[in-house]
Amino acid sequence: MKTSKIFAVLAILGLLAACAQPNPHPMDMTQLVQNAKTHDDHEALAKHYEDTAKEMQAKVDEHKKLLAQYEAKSYLYGRQAQAFKNHCQYLISTYQQAVTANIDMAEAHRQMAAETK
Repeated sequence: MKTSKIFAVLAILGLLAACAQPNPHPMDMTQLVQNAKTHDDHEALAKHYEDTAKEMQAKVDEHKKLLAQYEAKSYLYGRQAQAFKNHCQYLISTYQQAVTANIDMAEAHRQMAAETK
C-alpha cells in the first residue's frame, strides 16, 4: 500500500513537471510588436532581437564545439557517436536559422525606428 502511494505521488509530480514551461519568454512579443509606434519602441525591439541573436549564436558555437569533440573522439561514444553528430548538426542548423531570423527582425525594427525619428 505504501509503495503504491509513493508511485502515485511520483506520477503526479511527473505530470506537473511535464506541464511546466522550462523557460517562458519574459516579454509578450505580440503585444510589443503591435503597439510599437515610436522610435524608442522600435529601438527596444531591435535590441531584444539582437540580444536573442547573440544567445542563439552562443548555442551555435557551443554545439560546434560538441560536434568537433564527437568527430575527433567518436570512439568514446560507441554506436551513438553518429546520432550525437547528427543531433549537433541539426541543432547548429536550427540555431543558425534563429540567428539569421533575429538579425533580420532587428534590422527591420532599426529601419522602422529611423523612419519614426
